[in-house]
Amino acid sequence: MLKRKIDSVLRDWKNDSHKKTALCLIGARQTGKTTAVRMFARQEYSCFLELNFLDNPQARAIFEPEDGVEKILQRISAISQTSLVPGKTLILLDEIQECPQARTAVKFLVEDGRFDYIETGSLLGVKVQEIKSYPVGFEILVNVYPLDFEEFLWAMNVQDSLLDYLASCYRDKKPVDGFIHTQMMSLFRLYLVIGGMPEAVQVYRDTGNVREAVQIQQRILDLYRLDIAKYTAPRERIKVQDLFASIPSQLNEKSPRFYLTAINPNARLNRYESGLIWLIEAGTVLPCYAVSEPVIPLALQEKRSMFRLFLADTGLLCASLDQNIQARILSQDPSVNIGVLLENVFAQLFTAAGYQLNYYNSKKHGEVDFVLGSQEGVRLAEIKSGSDWKRHSALNNVLAAGWKFEQTSVFCQSPGEYTEQISYLPWYFILFWKKPETPDLIIPPFNFESLDFPGQN
Repeated sequence: MLKRKIDSVLRDWKNDSHKKTALCLIGARQTGKTTAVRMFARQEYSCFLELNFLDNPQARAIFEPEDGVEKILQRISAISQTSLVPGKTLILLDEIQECPQARTAVKFLVEDGRFDYIETGSLLGVKVQEIKSYPVGFEILVNVYPLDFEEFLWAMNVQDSLLDYLASCYRDKKPVDGFIHTQMMSLFRLYLVIGGMPEAVQVYRDTGNVREAVQIQQRILDLYRLDIAKYTAPRERIKVQDLFASIPSQLNEKSPRFYLTAINPNARLNRYESGLIWLIEAGTVLPCYAVSEPVIPLALQEKRSMFRLFLADTGLLCASLDQNIQARILSQDPSVNIGVLLENVFAQLFTAAGYQLNYYNSKKHGEVDFVLGSQEGVRLAEIKSGSDWKRHSALNNVLAAGWKFEQTSVFCQSPGEYTEQISYLPWYFILFWKKPETPDLIIPPFNFESLDFPGQN
């Protein structure tokens, strides 16, 4: 089985002595949510019950809105046909978007305190209107994404000692050894085509056969298309299908923007906005919004009518392109422009690292691929596929404009080169571009004892 970062999140949640919450894992289909919970349950609990509301519609009848906790637990016990031991039992409410009343009941189940609860959902955002009452304060939401590049390296059995060496090169601003650099660049190209969907990674690890991984990716794409047909309103279905289908071709255009007119010459954002929101909430696409200025807070600078769309997984993007593109990428065929795939994979990995995606584009300065906000300020990232990675006029213009940036990097084929303003990093150094954690904000109590107020003697 694959080692995942979500494993430590699950353990920390269980071991929290003050825990009074359920854990709700959300994300696109096939990102490994249910598998991670099953493995966790085998290791940490003596009793485990899984209620899948998609595969077993009868389980929805357990959660009638008028019924209290006792009746619900009696029904759960009946359907489990096993003893549920208080304090040692985990109950998984899988595909909870199919049973909104179960999510409403989570508050009361958590308050009862006898058992632990984890929810998983793939389309919670698109079915939000069906939930009568959220378990606010009794539920922790955690996003589960496809495997990031570090998790992929774990799956490929890359040793911790090698990762430690690479981390030291990044920290000390030293170039990576030539042999190691070549091997790591090959692994990154492999990640471009395999991506991070767990089943695709697992079958490649087991067989070494890229074609079998591609077949799984194509099956997942078909599942996403079926979800669109199943879960969208009839009047929205064609719009969502057209939006989803147009992403690969639009990423291949030179323009940084996603143009609705490429779908329909008469298309307008207000007519397609609901379809765009559906794809975002389903987790199948990643939006990257333009900012008017690269300064924090970036959210106040966003121009929501100007955006780019990326697929949530680079392997799925590869699978949606021309046949045999995987072999040509792995063989470093110079006729293949992998710039589109690189931008998509960095959008995927920045998102998994906790960043909100933005880009900057102006007539005066040009376009910067990614503008990312952190606690320390703004980070700029340019993604280069060719050998001309030091040609970046837009980045030079922005740096000369007077704005201050926490970090400016060009991800490229260099083994590592550093100037006063710009770091030229190998693609795989995305490993170390983690978003800093938000520090605790402690405000001392106010003390008015020494103040003199008007009118006092």
